[in-house]
Amino acid sequence: MTTPTRTPAQVWNEMSRGNERFIAGEPYHPRQDVERRTELANAQAPHAALFGCSDSRLAAEIIFDKGLGDLFVVRNAGQIISDSVVGSLEYAVSVLNVPLILVLGHDECGAVAAAIASQGAEHPALPPHIESLIAKIVPAVRRVAGSETGFVDTTTISSTDVGREHLRETIAELVSSSELISEAIAAGTLAVVGANYRLLEGRAVPDVIVGTV
Repeated sequence: MTTPTRTPAQVWNEMSRGNERFIAGEPYHPRQDVERRTELANAQAPHAALFGCSDSRLAAEIIFDKGLGDLFVVRNAGQIISDSVVGSLEYAVSVLNVPLILVLGHDECGAVAAAIASQGAEHPALPPHIESLIAKIVPAVRRVAGSETGFVDTTTISSTDVGREHLRETIAELVSSSELISEAIAAGTLAVVGANYRLLEGRAVPDVIVGTV
């Protein structure tokens, strides 16, 4: 694994500036032309990896005003860590040489809402694969609710608080489950930023930073 040509701080600053342009309604729409498409036909060198929720409102390249080949994107409902997610992000770090992993949660998340509802007395029956998916968010629900067992009053639980707690747990699990990623962070060649995306405002607000940016 070679040293990235950009530092984590440089890439995060670029991501932040792109997000500010998106918020202001003044995006550049860079690197989205035929020439860029041709340039990328045989190789890629993304600036960063982004692991986020599959929600249709989290279009990664649009939110951060990026173009073709700029972001290596991994997404699933509720940004749930799995072997395939960790493997994909390790590929981005070790092969594509990205200096930054951005983990992006958001408000009004359907997976978070489902996890909260599943802990209520009259919780809806869910298909087994969805039940398995949201199981990783349930510990965050329980922590916010302040209860480890039994049903909870779901009307008193803040989905924003659960989403924030889940984001933090996701990053902790990512770093602890990957020796490759944790070693790159320790070496200073990689940083992981966890941010919550505000749908109405369009802003990605950093909440957790592992490494130096």
